[in-house]
Amino acid sequence: MKTVDPTQLELLEEKVIKINRVAKVVTGGRRFKFNAIVAVGDGKGHIGVGLGKALEVVTAVSKGKEDAKKNMVRIPIINGTIPHVVQAKYGAAKVILKPASLGTGIIAGGPIRAIMEEVGVRDILTKSIGSNNTHNVVKATMVALQLLKDPYQVAKKREMTLQEIFGS
Repeated sequence: MKTVDPTQLELLEEKVIKINRVAKVVTGGRRFKFNAIVAVGDGKGHIGVGLGKALEVVTAVSKGKEDAKKNMVRIPIINGTIPHVVQAKYGAAKVILKPASLGTGIIAGGPIRAIMEEVGVRDILTKSIGSNNTHNVVKATMVALQLLKDPYQVAKKREMTLQEIFGS
């Protein structure tokens, strides 16, 4: 896990991925609480995702933002895309992330799109397979991003240049 200190980053606005209302039935009626999944990034390869729970939406979002700052990680990005194909699974949710050529844009659904925008990826192809549960899709996406290898370190380990690895 490549954790990053959030105090050294210029973080962008947080992006709320999902707000969920949860009801607990008690003798007097229903008690409502909210949970929010929030992504925080700097648009330059740093991303954190957090979950906040509270009695009010605003409090849940702020707690999620604080949790996301605690879970910041560094993601390698080359020319606005990821360096290689990666897939990951969390629970019944499986995601596949593929690098895309310049100008493709972010081809992704809701939760994955929010994470890619916050991390700073501009061109990517994604596919979510299996469960569409937002919590598990977000966690599978984060696992996939953390599986990415830094191409500079791979090139150094193989004693090659980036041009030899990527072709052009």
